[in-house]
Amino acid sequence: MKNKTYQRIYKMLRPQVKSIAIISILAILINVGEVVKPYLIKIVIDDYLTANLYQKGIMTIGMIGAIYIAIVLIGNILNFIVTTATSMMGENVIYSLRNKLYRYIQYANIPFHDKTPAGTLFVRITSDVEDITTLFKEVITTFIKDILIIIALIVMMLSLNYRLALMAFLVIPFVLVTSIVITKISNKLQEYSKTVKTKLNIFLAESIYGVKLIKIFNRQYEKQKECEQLCTSFWKSRIPTGITEALLVGILKVLENIAVVIIVWSSINYLVGIDVDVGLVYVFVTYIKQIFTPINRLVENFETVQEAIVSINKIYDILEHKEYLENFEDGKILEDVEGKIEFKNVWFAYEGENWILKNISFTIEPGQSVALVGKTGSGKTTITNLINRFYEIQKGEILLDGINIKDINLRSLREKIGIVLQNPFVFARSVKDNIQLNKNFSDDYIMNTVKLASAENFVNSLPNGIDEISSERGSSYSSGEKQLLAFARIFAHDPSIFILDEATANIDTKTEELIQKSVDKISKEKTSIFIAHRLSTIVNVDKIIVLNQGEILEEGSHTELVNKPNGYYNKLYNAYYNSLVG
Repeated sequence: MKNKTYQRIYKMLRPQVKSIAIISILAILINVGEVVKPYLIKIVIDDYLTANLYQKGIMTIGMIGAIYIAIVLIGNILNFIVTTATSMMGENVIYSLRNKLYRYIQYANIPFHDKTPAGTLFVRITSDVEDITTLFKEVITTFIKDILIIIALIVMMLSLNYRLALMAFLVIPFVLVTSIVITKISNKLQEYSKTVKTKLNIFLAESIYGVKLIKIFNRQYEKQKECEQLCTSFWKSRIPTGITEALLVGILKVLENIAVVIIVWSSINYLVGIDVDVGLVYVFVTYIKQIFTPINRLVENFETVQEAIVSINKIYDILEHKEYLENFEDGKILEDVEGKIEFKNVWFAYEGENWILKNISFTIEPGQSVALVGKTGSGKTTITNLINRFYEIQKGEILLDGINIKDINLRSLREKIGIVLQNPFVFARSVKDNIQLNKNFSDDYIMNTVKLASAENFVNSLPNGIDEISSERGSSYSSGEKQLLAFARIFAHDPSIFILDEATANIDTKTEELIQKSVDKISKEKTSIFIAHRLSTIVNVDKIIVLNQGEILEEGSHTELVNKPNGYYNKLYNAYYNSLVG
């Protein structure tokens, strides 16, 4: 798992190799200054102050002071450049990662979205990406510099007096053991905390989107208690993490002071033959504190690093599953589509061998209007999903104009098919944007499709007409108005095949009659598939396919099927008619 994590981090950093090289060089220059500054003070202490030569060496001391100030100024300038460059590098990495993740979500197939809750994807593209942003802005900025300064200080101490350095380094094994043990514990705690956080975010997303349903059933109190339980779980998961982080910082602070005591004690007592000047003691004390400063900073950033690593792994657990991505590049490009659809011995199951469709075969001729009829769960919507290749069938073939849809370019296939659902989605954009969906249609063309959809009165009643901005998910429009927009959208894009899935369920009878005229007109020219529970809306279609438990029971026109005395459709229609009479 560690190797995989390193590989993932490398993937993110690989395009930034040049930036990292420049930042590393500048960091080395900064660290040289940090190492030289205490050494300059040592020279002043040992060569001038302790020897009472400071009056004679005033010019030299002045020069050393000027060099010291120059090092400080140059170091601050270089540090500003390093911080800015690292921040920009981090923004580039995050920009690339967020776009990759969003692209994956858009190009992932429907089975992926069936298995992955929307709340989880929200967390990945927002919270998890922000955790990684913090890593680059607050940690990577100092990480390279901290590692290099630790190495430089260790080398400098060994070169000045290796015996005293080795005495000071006696605490290093304790630092390493403590850090490794607490790091492993904290890593497990972070993963658990991240899992709890994801559950909380999923709950919040669902509660916000489902707030109307919660109000309808007066579940506010119960949802509040559920929220409190999840928040409590998250709070409890954070406590051990905070304790381990504080414990590690405290232990390292104690070890730092023990190292200082060892240096002073060894110097005073001439331990193992150590005899040093005052200035050298000052340098060693300063260096050991400078070593522990970046160590403490690394430890303080440890929680950020752990959160970011968990987030990186969760994001790449999505990005590396290429099997869910739909291929929009390969396949035959459709030019003119006649609209002949054939199902040949099609078997399909969403999971395993729990068959939704069982050996389905039928043919829809070009320009023919067909209705799919059956009880809920009989496979009607599944058939329309398979025509769009939202799912791949396990057995059989689906042909469009004699071509297996697996051999057709997905983008080309779906451009030729238009669907109006019972609950259409409306973006928080203008009416015009919702109809054209990033295509460039003229205002006149859009208004013509609005008229065709019998939505003219609705659109003209809006303060800004087709430029009126919808609220989130179209909540400012009624269900019927959203369906009118969906009809205008499908008429504007003019597909070769129309699929209407209970598309007039939320429209009043008068408007439905007007839309039906438009649909009837289009149905004469294009292949049309209707899914309807109101059987009165499909009596004029060319063919009705009756489904039950994933199998075709009957096929034929309304007249043919209703005249079968013991036919399944006859019973359905009579039951529907009796309900109307009742």
